[in-house]
Amino acid sequence: MSDTPDVLKKIVARKHQEVAERLERFSIDDLKQQIAQASPVRGFVKSIKKKLSNGETAVIAEVKKASPSKGLLRENFNPAEIAASYEAGGAACLSVLTDKDFFQGSEAYLKQARTACKLPVIRKDFIVDPYQVYEARAIGADCILLIVAALDDETLQGLYQLAGELGLDVLVEVHDADELERALRLDLALIGINNRDLRTFDTSLKTTVDLLEHIPDGVIVVSESGLHKPEDISMLKEHQVHTFLIGEAFMRCDDPGEALKRLIA
Repeated sequence: MSDTPDVLKKIVARKHQEVAERLERFSIDDLKQQIAQASPVRGFVKSIKKKLSNGETAVIAEVKKASPSKGLLRENFNPAEIAASYEAGGAACLSVLTDKDFFQGSEAYLKQARTACKLPVIRKDFIVDPYQVYEARAIGADCILLIVAALDDETLQGLYQLAGELGLDVLVEVHDADELERALRLDLALIGINNRDLRTFDTSLKTTVDLLEHIPDGVIVVSESGLHKPEDISMLKEHQVHTFLIGEAFMRCDDPGEALKRLIA
């Protein structure tokens, strides 16, 4: 992927390294044994559709300790408490960062968050290898994120297909029209539009609005990044976007679920 932004190249290189390290300790067969014992998936897309069919806003609320651009977001970080708070606040689903090196995340956080509530959970990470898809199912994820900018078409297709075989939903994330065109070759239920430019880290909600005309009916659009105020949500709702992935805005609040409730009221 020659046009991949440098920051993403660095992360992807580290991910391949991480997969190699983990394979030495724990094989795919080991993961398959764990999957055989894992609890049933909770239906990530189903939960979003339920909110939307009730005329509600569907929020994928993020459990996120830190980010490369903003540093530490939450000093007192308790994934189980945050998850319970989000559920009480009306979230449709959870997103949990499991990347350790860049986001101070952990697979343990995903397990803790999911155990503390009944919501389906997406493993938010940079997935570049089938190993990570098996791992996601083994640790209890209900959905995975696939970032088009980080993958070539063949890998994207393969990971998407594997996720489906394992019963996982997939949020495919794009940043621009070229990536969207590639994503739409898949039989998508969800498309995530990230409003953050990976090269400059600037965010603009115009990114979501500009891509909407290219998205077929029946594909649920998830707007991600740069959503901080009720006006942001209202503006996108006027364009028929009712599903949002939000983390940073909530992580800085004492009660994330209360902040969620206020944002979508």
